[in-house]
Amino acid sequence: MPRKMTPNGFISRARLIVFSVVFGAFLLYIIGNYGKLAVDELKTAAPAVVETERGSILDADGKPLAVSTHFYHLAATPSILKKNISETARLIAPLLDMEPAAIEEMVTSASGDFLYIKKKLSESIHDELVNLIDSYNLRGLYFDTIPGRIYPDNALASHVIGYMGDSGVGLSGIEYTMQSVLSPEPVAQTEAVSVIQNRGQNVYLTIKSDLQYKLEKICHSALESTQAESIMLIAAEAKTGEILSYISLPSANLNAYSSSSSEERTDRPAMHAYEPGSVFKIFSVSTFLELGGIKEDDIFLCDGRFEVSGAGGEKAVINCLDHHGWLTAREALKYSCNDVLAQMSQTVKTEDFLAKIREFGFGNKTGIELPSESRGLLKDQNDKYWSLRSQPTISIGQEMSVSALQMVQAALSIANGGVAPKLTLISKIVDMDGTVAYNHQVDYRDRVISEETAKYVLSCMETTAQSGTGSRANIGDVKIGVKTGTAQMADPVTGGYSDTDFVSNCMAVFPIEDPQIVLYIVITKAQGETYAGRIVAPVIAQAADAIIDHLGMQRNSASSVTHSDKVSFYTGEPAEINDLMPDLTGTPKRHLTQLLLREDLEILINGDGYVVSQYPPAGTPVTENMRIELNLE
Repeated sequence: MPRKMTPNGFISRARLIVFSVVFGAFLLYIIGNYGKLAVDELKTAAPAVVETERGSILDADGKPLAVSTHFYHLAATPSILKKNISETARLIAPLLDMEPAAIEEMVTSASGDFLYIKKKLSESIHDELVNLIDSYNLRGLYFDTIPGRIYPDNALASHVIGYMGDSGVGLSGIEYTMQSVLSPEPVAQTEAVSVIQNRGQNVYLTIKSDLQYKLEKICHSALESTQAESIMLIAAEAKTGEILSYISLPSANLNAYSSSSSEERTDRPAMHAYEPGSVFKIFSVSTFLELGGIKEDDIFLCDGRFEVSGAGGEKAVINCLDHHGWLTAREALKYSCNDVLAQMSQTVKTEDFLAKIREFGFGNKTGIELPSESRGLLKDQNDKYWSLRSQPTISIGQEMSVSALQMVQAALSIANGGVAPKLTLISKIVDMDGTVAYNHQVDYRDRVISEETAKYVLSCMETTAQSGTGSRANIGDVKIGVKTGTAQMADPVTGGYSDTDFVSNCMAVFPIEDPQIVLYIVITKAQGETYAGRIVAPVIAQAADAIIDHLGMQRNSASSVTHSDKVSFYTGEPAEINDLMPDLTGTPKRHLTQLLLREDLEILINGDGYVVSQYPPAGTPVTENMRIELNLE
């Protein structure tokens, strides 16, 4: 018979009661805390979201050149999308401007479970796709929102404006150098918040976009007629250093920056270093006069060849293009005489000559608000390549290199009485609420030459424009001073100078009696004619004419204009462009702005007011990606 089990001495009734009470209390504690968590508000702070409003870039007159927007990347999960890929591809392909087969191939061949089908979609395309996805219940598609920029004028002043990448960080130009102004880091918060507002400031350039457009058009024409590799143009106010126009061609369309070439993205005026040739002679003559090596009425004999001998039988020879005879400094600049300039270089000490050239700014960056600026090259006597011919050769603009920005900065010293204002591209910086945080004040460099020397060199440049090598730059009714230069470029294969590649450049200052503008143009590797006096001087004349008219500068032969007192105003609806180009003459700017949303056309609106001319003319068949220019006044 089984034995009856009885509890041992340890498991007593009292112990069971105590255990039950403790366990019950613990259980009630757990249930109570779970209940409290269920009804209490969640205290865990979510990570703060940073909402950044990037500042705009505008021209000197407030015209937007870079404005913020959002783009959308269409992403897919291939494992889900493959289940209905044919139908999905057929529906979305037209909006993406893609072939359905191409979309199918992307999805079916994807190695992972993530894929971008197309990047940087506009908001309008995004909205249409969202409606399509909802209507057909398409699965496996979603969007990533990224910060973006719209550049209303496409390639206009593109090297100055620069470009912002997909991450919201500037990659070139003002977008890069003013990143912390346009999009500052969020200020640290003292208490938990769900959204941090980060507002940038608006940057106003010194560039005048209407003038920039006119000058770019002149440069495009010059580039085409000379079949050159590139062209640079800088126009700056002589008394303030503010750059009104900054051109480097070829240039990139900022709205299609990723597909542009490295040549189109290269900022030549800042980054490209080259030998300037004879244009540099205006700085050499200024130096010789200032150091007391020569006087205005000193004369030197040009017999077509400069030759000097040194210790140990070293000899230096520089040839001239002609036998000019007896010349003063004025005439040496007029005829661009190498022989006389080389002789003048022997009248001053080498260390004094180089020191003065450096005071002009050569061998150093100008400090302009652009990235990757070149210092150029100005060696000294300790350089291993320094020789007996170095000083006379530098005096004629060879055996050294400069940037276009350095040339303009140095010319401002001559144009402004010996004291140059520092070059700048920033006019002002304004907060989102309209408060001006920065306003450009003229910052003068140290005096380089006396006012007397500056006036004399300007008068020599005027002589060069009237009857010398720069006569084709003469515009007649406004006194202009110029100096041209044509320099052989280095041959990377032979290590010497090329027989076919030249830098053709011209410096201009006007009006001579009260300099307002410094204008500098460089044409690189022109085909056929390369002599600067023939190919660059005429472009200087065209550009100077455009600047004078645009700024309303007084012409000696200016005629008065009568007005009928009758003004026609367009009163129609917002402009539309369909199959044929309409006549938009008289259309106000406010009725044109919606045209900028057209992604199938390249619309350029230049100026303010009403349309006075257009290209192409009315009646022209409209084709995809057609370039349409509307000029307003």
